[in-house]
Amino acid sequence: METARTLVLVAATVTCGLSAGLFYAYACSVMPALARVEDRMFIEVMQRVNVAILNGWFVLGFVGALLTTAASVVLHLPSDGHDALPATVAALVLYVAAIGVTRSVNVPLNDELAAAGAPKEITDPAAVRGRFEARWVRFNVLRALLCTAALGCLTWALVLDGRG
Repeated sequence: METARTLVLVAATVTCGLSAGLFYAYACSVMPALARVEDRMFIEVMQRVNVAILNGWFVLGFVGALLTTAASVVLHLPSDGHDALPATVAALVLYVAAIGVTRSVNVPLNDELAAAGAPKEITDPAAVRGRFEARWVRFNVLRALLCTAALGCLTWALVLDGRG
């Protein structure tokens, strides 16, 4: 039980780290770089990214972090795993919050951007971008912070788990 608990906790930490890193990369480099391009280019790149990111590797990290963190909570419920339980529960709450932000804000904004149509055919690309960019960026930063905090909790849980 102890080995399985540790392995699942490691998997949760790694997959949560992948999600935190993805959102961090957007916050620190991708979106600041795109802030400097013209409106049609911005829309085209974001539309393409939003299609390309929906692949098995992304799902493995994004959904995997949820599943392995939840499994880690369950595996730490027995009395011999309680030291790390609060940190794993905190990580799960933080990660679920990040998923909530993704589902309630970022994905609908992505869908709205896709529905705007081909960038070359959009009559007012500045308005389309204006409805998308600032809000998407702000909530992406929130996702990055939530996932990074969850990663910190999982890392601390690994420390506590190793002491047990």
